Amino acid sequence: MTQYATDLSRTRTRRSARSLAVLSLGPTALVAGVAWAFFQPWRMTLLHPHDQGFWWLVVEPPLLVIAVGLLFHAFVARPLVRDLEEAD
Repeated sequence: MTQYATDLSRTRTRRSARSLAVLSLGPTALVAGVAWAFFQPWRMTLLHPHDQGFWWLVVEPPLLVIAVGLLFHAFVARPLVRDLEEAD
């Protein structure tokens, strides 16, 4: 088990600044969306849905920013960083 742990620690390399920058874009967008929803709650019609339809409630700008941050991190950033690490 000690040999495996030593080999595993040797194979892990430090991520480059470019990889860290790409990986931080998704969570940054997510935090920005949450902050936007928190600091401007009047934009969230989920809090007061007076005569609003389904799409008006679902397609809110802060919610879209949060969704884009999650999707970017899951489907763009991780595969891109994997490719960057394989290229190095």
